[in-house]
Amino acid sequence: MKLGTLFKDALHALFSRAATEPYPNPQPNETERLRGRLMWAPEGCTGCNLCVKDCPANAIDLFVLDKKAKQFVMRYDVGRCTFCGQCMQSCRFECWHAANDDWSLAGTTVDGFTYYYGEEDDVERVLAEPVEEHPVKV
Repeated sequence: MKLGTLFKDALHALFSRAATEPYPNPQPNETERLRGRLMWAPEGCTGCNLCVKDCPANAIDLFVLDKKAKQFVMRYDVGRCTFCGQCMQSCRFECWHAANDDWSLAGTTVDGFTYYYGEEDDVERVLAEPVEEHPVKV
């Protein structure tokens, strides 16, 4: 690279406008197809476990408390999730959807990356039991 080209590029960068945008304020506009944090709607869930079986990152666990009464607790680990959308495609009852406005999921600690979905009493019941780790899929 010639020295003249180097100085020309440096002067251009010095007097041109920045290409980056300020973050976090103002928030950028979200698109409809953006895949953010997953949300689970328990109303249609039958406890079939297809979303758990098809999740390539083992980010989802389903705790079945009473299948007849439809008492389920879903554990979702954002830190493991790859936002591939496989759980949304696998669910026949459209219980999963990705929030397009909740995408800023960075943190300095691992606290707060696990979400529990279900009735409050059921979640407390699941949390009182010993936690099982994700089984390794082969």
